[in-house]
Amino acid sequence: MGKLPPSMRSAKLPLSLLKSTSSGSSPSPSSTSTPHFHFRTQKPKSKPKPKPKPNTSNPNLSTPNPFSSPCLSSAISTSTSLLSLPSPPSPNSLLQSFCLAGATSPDAISFLTHLSTSSSFTPDKSTFHNLLAHSCLSPSQDISPILKVFDLMSKFNHPPDAASLDLSVRALCSSPNSPRLDDACSLILKSPVKPDEFTYNFLIRRLAKDRPVSSVNHFIEQLRSKLSVHPNLITYTILIDAVCRTANLREATRLLTVLSDNGFKPDAYVYNTIMKGHCMLDDCAGVMDVYNKMKDEGVEPDLVTYNTLLFGLSKAGMMPQAKRILKAMTESGHFPNVVTYTSLMNGMCRRGEAMEARALLTVMEERGCTPNECTYNTLVMGLCKAQYLDEAIELYQLMVSKGMKMDGPTYASLVRTLCRAGRISDAYQVFDFVIESKSLPEVSAYTDLENSIKWVQKRKA
Repeated sequence: MGKLPPSMRSAKLPLSLLKSTSSGSSPSPSSTSTPHFHFRTQKPKSKPKPKPKPNTSNPNLSTPNPFSSPCLSSAISTSTSLLSLPSPPSPNSLLQSFCLAGATSPDAISFLTHLSTSSSFTPDKSTFHNLLAHSCLSPSQDISPILKVFDLMSKFNHPPDAASLDLSVRALCSSPNSPRLDDACSLILKSPVKPDEFTYNFLIRRLAKDRPVSSVNHFIEQLRSKLSVHPNLITYTILIDAVCRTANLREATRLLTVLSDNGFKPDAYVYNTIMKGHCMLDDCAGVMDVYNKMKDEGVEPDLVTYNTLLFGLSKAGMMPQAKRILKAMTESGHFPNVVTYTSLMNGMCRRGEAMEARALLTVMEERGCTPNECTYNTLVMGLCKAQYLDEAIELYQLMVSKGMKMDGPTYASLVRTLCRAGRISDAYQVFDFVIESKSLPEVSAYTDLENSIKWVQKRKA
């Protein structure tokens, strides 16, 4: 969401709905009340999707491959015949067809060498890039064909550039059998051209996703010492994000120091990433420490910063602190969005303030913020745990009418509350809904329902 207009920045955000309601005014739980709602399990009808039209523009679908096998000698003979026709196909299309026929990388290179003997054909950059892609996508764990194509490019006055290396690295990382990350690293170290920052950070991101951070750091040092290619702010951000995802906050703190020592200033994204890591560990003190350090360094918190803080504080049930952050958020000109409201509702429900969270839903909608599936799931589960069954069913009905899905914990909480209230037939209808809406696997949904029914039967025995 955007920021508040200047005229509204000084206005205080109404927080009356965030204050605890007195016991005398709180609505009584509805677990003993009679059913007031008729369950609907049918999803809203949607318009049938138009059938896709057949693609007639793709030459691979409209024109048969002239090569019936990946045999090099047969392909040379066939291409000689085709190029002698009055309207011969382009040599580039012949090369691509031979690659699609299953040719090996060495045979494809030999075929290109044969085609280049024709006086009417001079390979261009796209020719070699097609050949590079084919060499990278082969199952062979060998980069020599790629380096051979690089040599051919120089021979034909089209020396490889950063784009050629980028294409090769990305193709290796998207190999259909399995990503060839080791080959991508070897190629960069042996390539006649240096990677640009886009290729460099692309590969670092892929390595950080699949490899230990020590392995990634070793590769970074190799590039630094052998190619004089140095990490930048994006590189350090990728590394910090990777270690925070594994809750290795000690390494994240070390990387933050390394980042600063190398002349880079952490931005809001870096601090937000570390905050999320502390939230994963329910470390609210750590979240606040990062927030305070961020302000001390003169980095302006953004909407993600405030939402991360509110999420962590609300998750821990620290609503007074969350309210102070919400006030600071609005005073700085950031308008609360669906993430903000849902985090606050989650915190209220954890403290047993389910009806106050329900009231916040009305405030949210009045301010033009549309609740999502997560919002409704949070409220339904919170209302069920607080034994406000009728209110939970009302929101469940809205979820059904809006075509939303129910998550596992919310479903389990709702059917358990229904069964304990003696409304087993309604619980079965909720079961039908989650199956029809494909919210949950049938086995999982039935297990939760069965366990709730068994609990009721055991209590009656």
